[in-house]
Amino acid sequence: MWAGIAPPDGRGQCSADEHEERGDLKERREGLLNSITVKNEVVARRYFVSGRVQGVGYRNHVEHVAEKLGLSGYVKNRRDGTVEVFAMGTPEQLGALRAALQKGPMMARVADVTEEPSAVEPKYQGQFAIEFTE
Repeated sequence: MWAGIAPPDGRGQCSADEHEERGDLKERREGLLNSITVKNEVVARRYFVSGRVQGVGYRNHVEHVAEKLGLSGYVKNRRDGTVEVFAMGTPEQLGALRAALQKGPMMARVADVTEEPSAVEPKYQGQFAIEFTE
């Protein structure tokens, strides 16, 4: 690998094999950069949590977990007794959040967590809040 300097062949030029190797390395590097970009892509998900999830500290628990994971979004109680969570982050962060939603705090009894894709909402970027029931 002689990127940026003359190869040691004494002529200041690459052999055909060295040129081919340089091209292969460039392709691998570009592939790696593309996979890193995809992994770090911010996506949004909306979760609906049912069970005994209101009046047991569930929203505070979600806010704490989301902030620890570096997520943006909100959590709020719904009139039907469920809790809604809107979160934006990487797929890995959202996977960790979903696991925490399923477990819940000590006094909660989670029956089900449903998930649906959602659009990224810039107004929530950089913050995670507890919102009030509408």
